[in-house]
Amino acid sequence: MRTSYTHLEEVSSKMLYLGIIIFIETRLVSELVFQDIPDIELLQCLGHGYLKQNLIRAIRLWVWLRSLYGSEGASLYGDNQDRVVLDDSFSYADWRNAFFGSTHPKGEKIPPIHDSHCPCAKTTAQWLFSEKTGIVASQWRKVILAHTGIGESELDTLLQRRLFGVTRRSLQGDLEILAKLGWLVYKYQKYYRVSEFPARPVTTKDQASAVKVGAYELSFMHEDLVGLAEDHSQKINGVQRFFLKLDYVIPRSTLDAVEDLQYQLRQLWVKTPVPPVKLTYGSARLANNVDCIVYPVCIYYVQRAVYLCAYGESPQKDTNWYNFRLDRIRSLFALEWTDPKLPSNLQQQYQQKSLPNPDNIALQMSKAWGFDFYLPSQLMLLRFDRQFCDRYVKGTERHDTFEEITYQQVQRLIQREIKQPQQQALLKVLAKRSQTDAYYQARIRYQDNEHRDNNLVMRLRAWQPKVEVLTPWDLRQSFAADAATQFMLYHN
Repeated sequence: MRTSYTHLEEVSSKMLYLGIIIFIETRLVSELVFQDIPDIELLQCLGHGYLKQNLIRAIRLWVWLRSLYGSEGASLYGDNQDRVVLDDSFSYADWRNAFFGSTHPKGEKIPPIHDSHCPCAKTTAQWLFSEKTGIVASQWRKVILAHTGIGESELDTLLQRRLFGVTRRSLQGDLEILAKLGWLVYKYQKYYRVSEFPARPVTTKDQASAVKVGAYELSFMHEDLVGLAEDHSQKINGVQRFFLKLDYVIPRSTLDAVEDLQYQLRQLWVKTPVPPVKLTYGSARLANNVDCIVYPVCIYYVQRAVYLCAYGESPQKDTNWYNFRLDRIRSLFALEWTDPKLPSNLQQQYQQKSLPNPDNIALQMSKAWGFDFYLPSQLMLLRFDRQFCDRYVKGTERHDTFEEITYQQVQRLIQREIKQPQQQALLKVLAKRSQTDAYYQARIRYQDNEHRDNNLVMRLRAWQPKVEVLTPWDLRQSFAADAATQFMLYHN
């Protein structure tokens, strides 16, 4: 009997232990609290990057998350708490019965307004703008209009729609999207709350109130354009008076692919740590597709296209950095930091916790003119026709290092910076030029004619024949050859 009693005691202890573990795990799941506000970044994630088409659904998914993980004491509707009472595994019908009023229709059709207190009667605006959410309607609208391309009248219409005045099929689709995005787990024909939220950009109510909407929207723009955009982005007496025209050479056939890439990158950038990626790139220089493993740092719009600035491998495997044009990236998928295929320079930066960030790129671009910031910096000397310079160059900003200098300063720079025999040749050229012409110096990104910033070269070509490149010598020779070829095309 003593042995049996001891055995029973052990079994009871194990059951108690397992019960405690199950209780703790259940509490960990149930204590997750979702209090994010529906800012542009969260809505982009919930709308899979296509907010113009998916804005209403993205907002509805935000309310779904409040109903599944929200605080138990702060409601968005009526006198009920945010989080509905559900088991940790539930079906759509379980959620519907807990979320809607008792008289809510259970059929397939869009429910009519049957009870003004039922959540299905509330408009999108009522869900968004209240003391409980703390969202300022004018600021939120301004951000949405700036980022989605939706017109004001269209947005007004969307805000007056009943957010949950949709079919059962649409709500079932919402659940499937949440499971696909990692907010729920679906198994055994039931949905389960997660024990850890998926990575996403987080802005709380308190953080949002501390951020000026204008700065949040426009901080990525040139500082002189920010004020212009803030002052004139809205219509004046119903008429839009400010327009920003940018040349964009990305073909329409690749726009969807480029948008998908940007969405993928947003999803990667909210992870901690941000993972490395393997991409396949259609290199114009190599005339072939090439695989590169890189750490994605940021994206830039420069000279008619969008680029991913990344550290790791370049297509030619000759630099650690490269600017990949997004429309030429054929595929991109994330890797693990433990992957043995990672290049040694990337592994080293990760192990030393010194992975580059966008500030590194901005600093390098400030040091020399050119977007290919990873190329060596060289002195550039230019001579302009004086009248042309006074009309179109003088008084404009090209780069921090671009400045007018005197004829004598050019002479001294050639003597100090340029090696023989190019130095002697350039001094002879300078001796034949007028001292009344305009002379400029700058630091540029240039290694040789195979490794040069083509955007800068295009800028110089646009100034021809009113500009003469004195240095770098190789670039001068290249321009001379181009001029000779062009002359032959037009001669006779």
